Amino acid sequence: MAGHFITFEGGEGAGKSTHVRLLADALRGAGLGVVETREPGGSPGAEQIRELLIHGEVARWDAMTEALLHFAARRDHVARVIQPALASGDWVLCDRFADSTMAYQGYGHGLGREAIEQLYALAVGELTPDLTVILDLPVGEGLRRAETRESGGTRYERMDQAFHERLRSGFLAIAERDPERCLVIDASLPIDAVHQAAKEAVSARLSLELP
Repeated sequence: MAGHFITFEGGEGAGKSTHVRLLADALRGAGLGVVETREPGGSPGAEQIRELLIHGEVARWDAMTEALLHFAARRDHVARVIQPALASGDWVLCDRFADSTMAYQGYGHGLGREAIEQLYALAVGELTPDLTVILDLPVGEGLRRAETRESGGTRYERMDQAFHERLRSGFLAIAERDPERCLVIDASLPIDAVHQAAKEAVSARLSLELP
């Protein structure tokens, strides 16, 4: 079976890392090869860029600089990890991908869709996720959850409430524009219910039955 590329998106504290892990376990249980990865990061060079993005003062970078850093990391990640895994037939599950850049820098920081789309075309090209699960959560609840985790960097979490509201709206707008690829799941539901909804999306959209 050919590999597929699945991304998990959403604001701070939505549970993306948890649901990447749970779906990866389900896919492995079905006998599939799975690569779990994340952005920013996922390759040695991209992890170094990640450190520049998640630490420091909130205003450390302007919107365009942030977007360029994200796409520099993404290009290395795609070339060194994602494309080789897909070519070998593995399924790739990624905690964030380019929709996060669209939501955070495009909507949250006001850079706009066109700039992000141009950078995507230059840095990524034709690669597109087969399925994107957007975990939607009220901003206040997400930030409260994020406070309890050990993420190693809190620069984005410390951005103001209005920024987080804009990026939540951005994720929902992304899903509305591309409903064939994107599925919005209520991340305030119990973990088991969210996981079941993600498995059902894989079954319905990628023709793979999971237990």
